[in-house]
Amino acid sequence: MTKAPDTALSPAPVSFVQALKFWLWLGCVSFGGPAGQIALMHEELVVRRRWISEKRYLHALHYCMLLPGPEAQQLATYTGWLMHGTRGGIAAGALFVLPSLVLLMVLSWAYTVWGQHPWGQALLWGLKPAVTALVLQAAHRMAKRTLKDRWLWLLAALSLLGTLWGVPFPVIIVGAAAMGFYRARHRHDQPPLTPPPSADTASTHSAAWLDDHSEQGQHTHHSPKRLWRALGMGLGLWALSWGLIAWLFGMGHTLTQMGGFFTQSALLTFGGAYAVLPFVTQAAVVQYGWLTAAQMMDGLALGETTPGPLIMVVAFVGFLGGHSQAVLGHPVLGGVVAACVVTWFTFLPSFVFILAGGPLVESTRHMPSLTGPLQAITAAVIGVILHLAGVFAHHTWWPGGWQTWPDLSAMALTVIAIWALVWKGTGVVRVLSLCVVLGLLRHALL
Repeated sequence: MTKAPDTALSPAPVSFVQALKFWLWLGCVSFGGPAGQIALMHEELVVRRRWISEKRYLHALHYCMLLPGPEAQQLATYTGWLMHGTRGGIAAGALFVLPSLVLLMVLSWAYTVWGQHPWGQALLWGLKPAVTALVLQAAHRMAKRTLKDRWLWLLAALSLLGTLWGVPFPVIIVGAAAMGFYRARHRHDQPPLTPPPSADTASTHSAAWLDDHSEQGQHTHHSPKRLWRALGMGLGLWALSWGLIAWLFGMGHTLTQMGGFFTQSALLTFGGAYAVLPFVTQAAVVQYGWLTAAQMMDGLALGETTPGPLIMVVAFVGFLGGHSQAVLGHPVLGGVVAACVVTWFTFLPSFVFILAGGPLVESTRHMPSLTGPLQAITAAVIGVILHLAGVFAHHTWWPGGWQTWPDLSAMALTVIAIWALVWKGTGVVRVLSLCVVLGLLRHALL
């Protein structure tokens, strides 16, 4: 007779080296966007390794969902901080990003060398319909979760119209938050951000190393001094790094502009990467001219094929901007430095949010007053994402402009990708692989 495992015993304490190996592994295999990454972390941290309990995991997730920035990377940072303090949080967040940064810099360099080659164009031709389908899938998924009444549908429609009329993205976000806050003050039936786990669900998980009653580490205790110290260090790092770039190269230099702009975008990424991409696209393409709209779409296609946060597509933007303008006198060196600068300023706020706010969040379990504004922001983001899908569809289906005949093959491939993603539930990697194969096959036959 086989002895059943003793689920009452929690696992042994996790060493810092063990955690480092896990975070590096996670950074190398975290495909599938934020939803897939959060699910993977839940499976590994809560179910399989039992490093953290279900309630502690959801508590951290709720906080990360309220923040601007990539929630999966922030969740990894929060969990690393919870386990091993500041060094654990920094290591977890950095290792979650590092593999995708290195891979995207390599892919960006390859794009500048072979991007215009016929076979390279064929590969990108197959990826573009898949990217359009993925953007539409993101809008569909967010709409199903968020648009629960006519008011939210109206807000999404107004956001779409505002984007079409050229209303700046920050104005849309601030306006939606204000409307959501006003509405929340006049109604008391706001649903929670995510449903709490049922008793049955909670009981299926074994005791964890960091469970609901674990002794709190000293680093998790909230104090105003600790909060202001973390905020001061974060602001100091930002001012020192941006000030050094401005002093070395001047206020009008590309690297200085990138540092300022991507700090701003990092503070506005409510709703995930798809929400901020229209903002980044408009600035990078129209305002600064770092790359073209077609190159931006190619970058998103490459970003979808790599692990890590989807917002890492900004590394492609930085590389091409630094490469095209040879910011350090050499295209490749300029591209690498620009990609690193963009990544630094994009993710620095996320580390500050977690390391400064973590102790405060650990002392509170609920934030219901923020649900209304967050719902309104998410509804507005859906409209912005639909506009982005329209822009991508235009470049995919009418590559020569509205006056030309549409690419019917690209239209058909987009429909196939949407069907596979939304109705069949096919994984992102499989859909991307299928579209790439079909793109290469089309080039070989024509």
